[in-house]
Amino acid sequence: MARPNSPLIRLSGRDNVGVARQSIAAGTALDDGIVAQDDIPSGHKMALAAIGQGQAVLKYGQVIGTATADIGPGQHVHLQNLAMQDSAVTHEIGADVRDVALVPLAERATFQGYARADGQVGTRNYIGVISSVNCSATVCRAVADHFNNKGGLAGFDTVDGVVPITHAQGCAMSTATVGYDYLTRVLAGYARHPNFAGVLMIGLGCETNQIAPIIQRHALAEGPMLRTMTIQDTGGTRRTIERAIAEIAAMLPAANAARRTTQPASALKLALQCGGSDGYSGISANPALGHAADLLVRHGGTAVLSETPEIYGAEHLLTRRARAPQVAQKLIDRIDWWRDYTAKNGAELNNNPSHGNKAGGLTTILEKSLGAVAKGGSMPLEAVYEYAEPIDSTGFVFMDTPGYDPVAVTGQIAGGCNMLVFTTGRGSVSGWKPVPTIKVATNSAMAAHMDDDMDIDCGGIVTGEDSIEDAGERIFRMVLDVASGARTDSERNDYGDFEFVPWQIGAVT
Repeated sequence: MARPNSPLIRLSGRDNVGVARQSIAAGTALDDGIVAQDDIPSGHKMALAAIGQGQAVLKYGQVIGTATADIGPGQHVHLQNLAMQDSAVTHEIGADVRDVALVPLAERATFQGYARADGQVGTRNYIGVISSVNCSATVCRAVADHFNNKGGLAGFDTVDGVVPITHAQGCAMSTATVGYDYLTRVLAGYARHPNFAGVLMIGLGCETNQIAPIIQRHALAEGPMLRTMTIQDTGGTRRTIERAIAEIAAMLPAANAARRTTQPASALKLALQCGGSDGYSGISANPALGHAADLLVRHGGTAVLSETPEIYGAEHLLTRRARAPQVAQKLIDRIDWWRDYTAKNGAELNNNPSHGNKAGGLTTILEKSLGAVAKGGSMPLEAVYEYAEPIDSTGFVFMDTPGYDPVAVTGQIAGGCNMLVFTTGRGSVSGWKPVPTIKVATNSAMAAHMDDDMDIDCGGIVTGEDSIEDAGERIFRMVLDVASGARTDSERNDYGDFEFVPWQIGAVT
């Protein structure tokens, strides 16, 4: 990386572009005698050497695209002269696998969590109201509103709230499709999530997505803290709301009796996410989160990377870390599936970056992916999961999800993640109940401008006033603090009731 007082960040000695540490005016003299030929916005790329048309543009020491015109030293490198090229990576499976230096058991970090009867550990103590179909969503929200906003939780101070888990699916779909598999898997994952002390599932009654098959298929067991009902059997919306309120009221004493106890960091499953990325994401917040993920793995915990379309072009960096050939092959197979899926739907994997990503300095999905993979740290890749599958491995793992943040996080939570760290450069503001969300800013300007939403500022890495390691340590310590009950900005703002978005795939009939 360039000197802290240099206006440009050069990430690798192989790179032929640098990233502007701050806005650079045309005519500014820079290192090595280079003079800026254009205005270079903060976070954007400038050519460090002549790049001929058709030649590769390198950042992070990796190809991020091809020059579509001759580019001179000091020129702005972006949409006008840089384009995507097909990813042609070479997989050296397992080449970077190394032994993990686990922290001795007696020295491992702990947190204060809720030990559940099934062996899982919660970081929050909510009750969930889950709709099996969109037709019961309004009833579920009315039930939650009674407890959250109309005094229904008075005297139950240990209960964090009642979360409505509602969605737009559940009918007009075949039970023999992947879409149905994903929906039932997500609903079952939330029903058994350790951040819920109790769950009530409500259906309409005539929908395709019947509750009984969900219970049977995913080995759930009804009992005092997992109840079900349908509106049609109960006698309409008003009676269902009344009965649902009574069912949750019966759960409250047991939920309120739960107490935080000392738990090992190995009980944490941390979802790694980024959204609203910018040119600094892969330089500051993402590698800092990667360092925090490595620390968690060394303490026996689990870190879960996702968003398959946003590792496209960088997947070889993960297969080099695959613990076993079959793990690498499963990831390669999922990339191939995405190529086929996007082609069938008239799209391409380079429909990314988004408008905001481009405004922040990202040009191609290869560039975005290389920065996104940095969230995954450096530990061996132990397993690859399909969407919303229960995560039963420890260490660093990957889950196949879309790049769309609400859908990706929904899958990770359904898989069992009980903590979430979300990096952002442009300023994503979502929360995801029942899991606390820590927001990490890539740059200090946005962190100050949106200080009510950002929990950690990693902008000091960009200016040279902070290090990836120190910032990663702060993230890791905040993960432990929040897992123990400290509130994040999204929780103080009471966000997270509308971000449950299961992956809808296949025909709606």
